Amino acid sequence: MRVYEVVRETLETSVYLKINIDGVGKYKIDTGIPFFDHLLSSFAKHGCFDLIVKVKGDLEVDDHHTVEDVGICLGLALSKIERKNIFRFGWAIIPMDDSRAMVSIDLGGRSYIISNYEPKREFIGELATENINHFFESVANYGFLNIHYEVTGKNEHHKAEALFKAFGVALDMATKIDERKEIVSTKGEVKF
Repeated sequence: MRVYEVVRETLETSVYLKINIDGVGKYKIDTGIPFFDHLLSSFAKHGCFDLIVKVKGDLEVDDHHTVEDVGICLGLALSKIERKNIFRFGWAIIPMDDSRAMVSIDLGGRSYIISNYEPKREFIGELATENINHFFESVANYGFLNIHYEVTGKNEHHKAEALFKAFGVALDMATKIDERKEIVSTKGEVKF
C-alpha cells in the first residue's frame, strides 16, 4: 500500500495529513473550514483515496494559511510517490449541473500550473475563493507535478466541487500502477 503521512507545524498552523493512494475513498477531514472539508472529501471520494486531514489553523486571521498549508502537505505526500510503474498522466472531465471541470495532471517531477478559474464571488461559506487557485499552486509546487484545469459554470459551489472531483479522478488515473511502464520518461530516473 502506498500510504504517506505529513506533519507540518508552524506558528500559523498545525497540519496532519495521511493519504492512502490505493484506498477506497474513506475520509476524515477537519480543517476548521466546512466548505474546504467538503471539497477535500469530494477529492478523496472520487479519487478513491483514503484521506485524513486534521488542522489547527489561525482562522481568527483568515483561511489563507490553513488552505495553503494543507496544499503544501498534500503536495509533500504526493512527492513521495515512486514515479516507477505508474501511468504518470491523468485527466478527467466532470460535469456538475451547470458546471464542468477539466483537469489534466503530469507527475513528471516538474511543478507547473495553468488555470482559468476566476471566481465570481469572494467566499463560498467560510472559504475565500481566491484560495482555491492557491491550494492547487501549493500542491503543484511541493508535489513536483503539473496541474492544468479549466472550469465553466454559473454556480461557484458547483464549479469548485466539480474541480476537486476532477482533480481526484485525474490523480487516481495518474497514480495507477502499470508494470509495463518502468520510468515513464526519456530522462530515466531523476535523482533529487
